[in-house]
Amino acid sequence: MLTTLAVLMGLSGLVPIAQAGGSEVDVTLVLAVDTSRSMDFEEIGIQREGYVEALKHKEFIDAVKGGLTGRIAISYFEWAGYVVQDSVIDWQVIETEEDAIAFADKLEARPIATQRRTSISTAIAQGASMIVSSPFQSRRQVIDVSGDGPNNSGDPVTPARDKAVEAGMIINGLAIMLRPSDAPNGLDKYYADCVIGGPGAFVLPVRKIEDFAVAVRRKLVLEISGVSPPATVQKTAGAEAGADCLIGEKQWRDIFDR
Repeated sequence: MLTTLAVLMGLSGLVPIAQAGGSEVDVTLVLAVDTSRSMDFEEIGIQREGYVEALKHKEFIDAVKGGLTGRIAISYFEWAGYVVQDSVIDWQVIETEEDAIAFADKLEARPIATQRRTSISTAIAQGASMIVSSPFQSRRQVIDVSGDGPNNSGDPVTPARDKAVEAGMIINGLAIMLRPSDAPNGLDKYYADCVIGGPGAFVLPVRKIEDFAVAVRRKLVLEISGVSPPATVQKTAGAEAGADCLIGEKQWRDIFDR
């Protein structure tokens, strides 16, 4: 059964956001970061460092300043089988290097922890709800999902993806492929077919841990600038998708059956 976006929002556990007044920005960007136990503490720590480094990098700051308004609104949360509520960093406008560093410092100060299972659908629903309830007006609304495995908990991922895209949002993916995943044809293929969506949506694979920081920075710059990535990294979800978007759920069912 298809779950409406409103119900998905309710399940995600919303964080109240002030509604006083609107403010124009080029992009409203939600960073949805996987902290499931399929990654160890070292990998999650390197992932965290990658985001912190990217947010402080000159290339990121220049991309922000290069927009029509020269400012974006950004927020962050961590997820696994559910949204980690104390991980939510509420909306902040990035306009200067100092703004970016302040946001990165909040992220860097968070303790590192892992949680069970993987619910990409819940992550998308949380990201969509945060965008809908944000006080900002933007030309583009982007949910940036990083993860290392297929959806195996909560609602199926494609209805959540489709509802967010229908609402005008773009979902991009960072497929963390440091280890073999449960996606038979590769996690990047799964993300391309089942997770990402919207105009110019793309997925970037990360296959080496030392490449993580560069991949995060590259993705953030592409998202802020609105420039389409090269065909080698751009995969747009569509009706012709070939991945089994329920592979994670089936594998968990098989485990319980055994």
